[in-house]
Amino acid sequence: MIKFTAALFALFLTTLNSLPAQNITEDILQLLEEEMTREKIPGLQLVVMKSNEVILSQYLGYADVAFSVPVNEQTIFSINSLAKVFAGTAIVQLVEEGKVDLSHPVSIYLDELPAAWQGVTVRQLLGHTSGLPDIEDSANGGLIGGKGDDFAWKEVQQLPMRSKPGERFNYIATNYLLVQRIVEQQGEMPYQKFLLQKQFEVADMEAVHYGNSDEVLKNKSATYSYYRKDKLTNNYIEDEQLLEISEEFSPMLWADAGAFSTAPNMIKWIQALQAGKFFKRKESLAMLWEAVPLNNGAYGGFGGFLTAYALGWPVIQRAEHPGVAPIGGGRASFIIYPEDELTIVLFTNLTGSSPQKIIEKLASLYWSK
Repeated sequence: MIKFTAALFALFLTTLNSLPAQNITEDILQLLEEEMTREKIPGLQLVVMKSNEVILSQYLGYADVAFSVPVNEQTIFSINSLAKVFAGTAIVQLVEEGKVDLSHPVSIYLDELPAAWQGVTVRQLLGHTSGLPDIEDSANGGLIGGKGDDFAWKEVQQLPMRSKPGERFNYIATNYLLVQRIVEQQGEMPYQKFLLQKQFEVADMEAVHYGNSDEVLKNKSATYSYYRKDKLTNNYIEDEQLLEISEEFSPMLWADAGAFSTAPNMIKWIQALQAGKFFKRKESLAMLWEAVPLNNGAYGGFGGFLTAYALGWPVIQRAEHPGVAPIGGGRASFIIYPEDELTIVLFTNLTGSSPQKIIEKLASLYWSK
């Protein structure tokens, strides 16, 4: 009788302890479905990690709306500018090896740059405070000139600086074009090979795919938008009709964008990062996440709760629940809240769905418990 009672008491405690977890999971799913409906998101992957252990994985909606193909854990999403976190990490790895100094001008590592570019530091490139002109055509899309990589590279070197180095925050692709070249030069190997050997294999994950969104890739989700481009004004206009879009990413800008992966794959990379597998020194992670200041001591960023920018990572500077919050294509994001030991990865296939804002709402449910 005593053993039976003890067993029942143990079962009661186990059930009692599991109730908060069950309740928060239900709350998370309810909020996620509400946001999915409100933003009209076709499909998504969600992975939540606490103390570097996965506690929740969810796959909702469709990877291909036309053929009703559901999202699953193998579904690959276009994550665009999330690629910058791999580039920033690569540079810090080279810093540890004594091959790069963040405070050194780019001209130490790369030859034959315009005179106005040579004083820009590696840190300013990574933090988008370089003042360099943009190699991408923001009005028409693609690279400036519309005549390919070589032409665009020649053209951008003829353009005037946007500002003095360190004076303003300008989120442009030219910065990470140079970052990629530094990684290749100082790492003494092609950029993708560096990432494969130094990060993806170390994290025991599938290699992140780089390419264009029109490439045929097994399990790849379509990329959607509710915005169409007005050919007369070049402005994007919101519409009710769901559109499938195609994007091109030049190989010379893969440190900037053009990445494709799954949320479960990304979580393996984050686990390796936080477990110290990419760096030899603990302070290197702090270096990676340290916001890059402007010359006047202020910080530039995307605005809202993204108040600054580090080495490839948007930063949330606040007294409670600070974090780092990479965003890709307005449809993929993850936020690491170090003090809360909480990480949430949310990949969607809808451009403009602002997943970082949804993540903040989801995170608040964990904070309130």
